Amino acid sequence: MPDTQSLENLLTAMYECISGPAGAPRDWNRMRSFYYPGAVLMRTSVAEHDSPEASFMTVDDFIESAEPYFHTYPFFEIEINRTVEAFGNITHVMSTYESRKSPNGKPFARGINSIQLYHDGSRWWIVSMIWDIEREGNQIPQRYLP
Repeated sequence: MPDTQSLENLLTAMYECISGPAGAPRDWNRMRSFYYPGAVLMRTSVAEHDSPEASFMTVDDFIESAEPYFHTYPFFEIEINRTVEAFGNITHVMSTYESRKSPNGKPFARGINSIQLYHDGSRWWIVSMIWDIEREGNQIPQRYLP
């Protein structure tokens, strides 16, 4: 499977799977193939009184929560920078992204996906991912920008 043969291919494919015009079907089976069995995704946010929150999800939980939004709104997540650290068969990627309504449109949000990956000797797997968005008081550090 070419998507999982290189780190570059996998990350490109990951962003492709969630990007598209409103109502366009996403290739969820392709996306599922990137994640190691039991992989965990975690969306972070800030609740009332600036209290941090986190939502833990499986890949299928993510799909279920995202699909109604993607059905109604155009959404393109574009990677603008990447920092990679690796040791042996493990790799950590800090992937800075912009969210847009069209591939070349003005960003309406930015954030960082922290992605942990494993290479099993024949392919790459995403084993976990956690993300946060830029907001007042939570600016993306310069080292994670292009």
